[in-house]
Amino acid sequence: MNKAGGKSFATVAVVARREREDVVETVLAVESILHGLGVEVLIEDATAGFLADNGHKRQILPRLELAAASDLVVVVGGDGSLLGVAREIAHKRVPVVGVNRGGLGFLAGVSPDQLESQLTAILDGGYGSEDHFLLAARVMREGEEVAISTALNDVVVHPGSMAHMMEFAMWVDGRYVYDQRSDGVIVASPTGSTAYSLSAGGPIMHPSLDAIVIVPMFPHTLTSRPLVVRGDANIRIKVLKARKTAARVSWDSQVSQELEVSDEVHISKFSTPLKLLYPTGYDFFESCRSKLDWASRLGNPSES
Repeated sequence: MNKAGGKSFATVAVVARREREDVVETVLAVESILHGLGVEVLIEDATAGFLADNGHKRQILPRLELAAASDLVVVVGGDGSLLGVAREIAHKRVPVVGVNRGGLGFLAGVSPDQLESQLTAILDGGYGSEDHFLLAARVMREGEEVAISTALNDVVVHPGSMAHMMEFAMWVDGRYVYDQRSDGVIVASPTGSTAYSLSAGGPIMHPSLDAIVIVPMFPHTLTSRPLVVRGDANIRIKVLKARKTAARVSWDSQVSQELEVSDEVHISKFSTPLKLLYPTGYDFFESCRSKLDWASRLGNPSES
């Protein structure tokens, strides 16, 4: 993690995806804290639509305009909310901090029960930062691009229905890897290694790694295992056959596109990383211990 300090954020944007009681309460609390610190506050238009009036004058903007006009974006919600924000605003190069109101919250570093102290410290320059690269994937059909998007976690090619297998071929940097018959394949960034990839048997990768993991989903072979390649590798997946239902490609399980036989999905690192801020003292391994329930040995913990 890169250490930073002394940086002030004069204009802060607030974004939330879900209209849920605890999310709404936290957004209103964030807004009050920021106003109390003398910060100019921008509220995303979709978020403002489910907020009650709390006496603060609100500047409301669409997400892309809001990102361009702010020094920091605060996302209230779970990792899913952060994924959506990352895909849309990473190219604006504005740092993002997450307030966890979801499940595991690997990306959202601010705890709701320490909201005021942690958010105030970050605004005062007490934070650490990490650059998380995104994946860019485009769908090519007979030489024409028919879809393109970015993904912070993963790009998944699958048969559309999990009850059926598909067949595909894969190349890395122009070199043939294999033909495979399986439930699909997950191509994940280090950020996404603790998400769907992990559930499919992929490795946990430290966010600082410049690498991409390719994880086959229930392959029809005993020897196909996760494959880690360089972060700047170019991956090409060609649909050979999909049974009964059309194959699909999904970006972060939030955006998807139907695939036809012979379509190709080209995957590479996106040019602009997402800068995530965390409270001082955040530690990736501690996060793994607490969120993945890693076992501790019996007796006193090691002091080494």
